[in-house]
Amino acid sequence: MSPAGNERTLRNRVREQRSERGLTQEQLGQTVGLTRQSIIAIEQGRFTPSVHTALMLASALDSSVDGLFWIDAGKVNQEGK
Repeated sequence: MSPAGNERTLRNRVREQRSERGLTQEQLGQTVGLTRQSIIAIEQGRFTPSVHTALMLASALDSSVDGLFWIDAGKVNQEGK
């Protein structure tokens, strides 16, 4: 959490990029050495990939890392901290 109390959420376009290229989650996972379940978790934002994994995904999807992932700092912490 940032000092200002904003919750920063990692967002991604992995699903859109994968679909545009006609790849299944299984195919993308095999290309980058991940399970289908890991690809699902990344696409749903439940898992934050390592830098290495983000680079592998970007390469497999012919994209840049910042074209796939970004920080959404728009959510404000509801605890008031």
